[in-house]
Amino acid sequence: MNTQRTNFHQLLNAILIAAAFFLGVGFTGRPVAAVQLTAKTARAFDQYVRAVEARSDEELAAHRNFLYIDALPQPQKNQAYGELQRGEILIQRNDQCASSHCAPIPGGLIHDWIGLVFVPGVSMAQALSVLQDYDRDAGYYQPQVIKSKLLEKSGGDFQVFLRLKQVEVITVILDTQYHIRYTRLDRAHVYSRSYSTRIAEVENAGTPQERDAAPGNDHGFLWRLDSYWHFYQADGGVYIQCRAISLTRDVPTGLGWLIGSFIEKIPAKSLRATLSETHAALLDQFHHEKEAAQ
Repeated sequence: MNTQRTNFHQLLNAILIAAAFFLGVGFTGRPVAAVQLTAKTARAFDQYVRAVEARSDEELAAHRNFLYIDALPQPQKNQAYGELQRGEILIQRNDQCASSHCAPIPGGLIHDWIGLVFVPGVSMAQALSVLQDYDRDAGYYQPQVIKSKLLEKSGGDFQVFLRLKQVEVITVILDTQYHIRYTRLDRAHVYSRSYSTRIAEVENAGTPQERDAAPGNDHGFLWRLDSYWHFYQADGGVYIQCRAISLTRDVPTGLGWLIGSFIEKIPAKSLRATLSETHAALLDQFHHEKEAAQ
């Protein structure tokens, strides 16, 4: 199965591949010194996120553009809905910093992508029941999710722990926590916002010396990950949209030529895989429930 949390480890896959090259691991074969997440970098990321959320709040209040394709001219909008109903996945990169809302971020890189998929034959209730089944993530998403736990639930608020593992050139294990809030606008529209509240690199994982590095004082593989999901029930199924905004260290001087294509291609490829797996997982769950009821 696949849920909102699938995006955590799928996007992480893209980030870690790029980060391995950022750090020069491909050349040296050795880990490099830790880098510090500075207050200036964190503030710039927070400013970026605030600008994104301010625009989203305006659109939600005005009941417009719940899905990003709704902002397209009518012919392109009709075409996009048709592609989704034929099983295609739509992906695009956002570039909020190209607008007047924020300045280029110092000391870090923002990765901002949005994707959309349509899952036919699934109700909102069925989709959310799977999406919010956080305790079972470690079973669903091995080997990338090693441990998962619902820490706390209160109404539409969830506190979630995930231990993530990624093997790309090097092996990285991260202990991560998220605050996720679901908001129902009406029977057909639900959205959620997920904020990473703690991300720590795990040192000497699986040994008696295992410990978490101080968050923000590590190799900079992943410092922040905020995810914005929209669920729209219509046309005999549910449209699922994910926008993932993450923060990593910036590119060391002289390596821009090497990792430029990673920034452009890998996050989109990973988000596409996330939505594809979500589509397959929800269909699988729906068919199992249908068979059990017969």
